[in-house]
Amino acid sequence: QGKKLIEIARKSISAHFKNQENQKIFGIPKTEGFRDEKFEIKEFPERKGVFVTLNSYPEKELRGCIGYPYAVLPLGNAISEAAVAAAVSDPRFEPLSKFEVDSIIIEISILTAPEEIKTPKEKILEEINIGKDGLICQYNKSSGLLLPQVATENKMNAKEFLDCVCNKAGLPQNTWKKPECKIYKFQAQIFLEKSPNGEVKEEK
Repeated sequence: QGKKLIEIARKSISAHFKNQENQKIFGIPKTEGFRDEKFEIKEFPERKGVFVTLNSYPEKELRGCIGYPYAVLPLGNAISEAAVAAAVSDPRFEPLSKFEVDSIIIEISILTAPEEIKTPKEKILEEINIGKDGLICQYNKSSGLLLPQVATENKMNAKEFLDCVCNKAGLPQNTWKKPECKIYKFQAQIFLEKSPNGEVKEEK
């Protein structure tokens, strides 16, 4: 399954650049393919939240990460959309060029449905399992999400993870302590390439 999902992401990014090139050279509409609105990836019809992360290789520096926290699209289509968005629309980074496609590694995180942590804020740290849980922070009209692997990769404890997800939402640290601030947690099944176009493994 993981290999097929990564393949959808990679083919979607390549198709985007091919369509872009066709428009530029020939002045024709984008070709039928992974980004065409009529195209449906029938292999993964179940709706799931998903994020696609792109890292440079071998440096493993982040080049883009976009996704859907909630199950709004069939999984295959969500991966296709998120992969292209991560490649060219993540505002934190310069868009990927077509020459970089074969020098990135792709990581896919399939999310469980987020569940609000309703424990009193003074006990919320006990409810967060570092390495297993991702977090969503919602306060007023601001929202931010961090995948479970962010805490592990940055050696965060639960408080640091909460502070960081508040920052991701554009909020001050400790906003999570406010009664009006909602914190959700979720888990993720993670697939990633060991090298560009290489072996796909599932992170445990």
